[in-house]
Amino acid sequence: MSRRVAVAAALVVLTLLVGSRWVTNRSAVLANQRSTVAASPSAVRAPAPAPSVEPTEPTDVVAAPKPKPKPAGGGPFGSMKLTGRKQVALTFDDGPHPMWTPKVLDRLKAAHVKATFCVVGSQVKKYPDLVKRIVREGHTLCNHSWNHELDLGKRPVAEIKANLEATNRAIRRAVPNAKIRYFRQPGGEWTANVVKVSGSLGMLPLGWDVDPRDWEITDAKLIGSRVISHSRPGSIILMHDGGGDRKGTLVACPNVIKTLSSRYGITQLR
Repeated sequence: MSRRVAVAAALVVLTLLVGSRWVTNRSAVLANQRSTVAASPSAVRAPAPAPSVEPTEPTDVVAAPKPKPKPAGGGPFGSMKLTGRKQVALTFDDGPHPMWTPKVLDRLKAAHVKATFCVVGSQVKKYPDLVKRIVREGHTLCNHSWNHELDLGKRPVAEIKANLEATNRAIRRAVPNAKIRYFRQPGGEWTANVVKVSGSLGMLPLGWDVDPRDWEITDAKLIGSRVISHSRPGSIILMHDGGGDRKGTLVACPNVIKTLSSRYGITQLR
């Protein structure tokens, strides 16, 4: 009996010793792991900070290119845009004008060149003597609507017809039996209806393929360089003798006529 008690007591002591050593070793292991984590930042990743939004510097906005002017003065409705030969043709719009038309006529006469004058009915009514001079000096007439109505082609057919007929009447009051072979739609805003109506009145739709935009600029050098640089064999050239200040066009005319005459020749539309 005493022996059993002694063995039991020994087992208790042994168990206490082993447990104490295990706790000590376990504490050492945990302490070692904690020190390893502290020494190695990559072992534990901190949550990533939310991305910051950086203010961006304003960037230059590149403007869209301005639309180029219509190169042919007409749409897909068959307007005449070339002479059909090497020679080019000069046309003058929006007159007659009491100041500019006589001076343009003087330039043409001095150069022995004929042109086409696209006249506005309301102007013809005011200055019939200028229409008489245009015809007397051998130039061609073109109906350019009664009052330069850009939207004429979008109006009812009856209104288009009345407009063109009124312009023709004004021309023929100034010059009885005047030949009016052409019609030019203001702004080149052609429609099938305006072409059809002008054709029913015996007029061909007259377009262009060179527009120096002398209706918006007065720089004679720029007007001249645009005409000369954009012309090609057979070009129909749009310029203006009315509708505003045409000093630049007038000054540009001599060099334009001289250069085009030498390069291509200038023909008259008949």
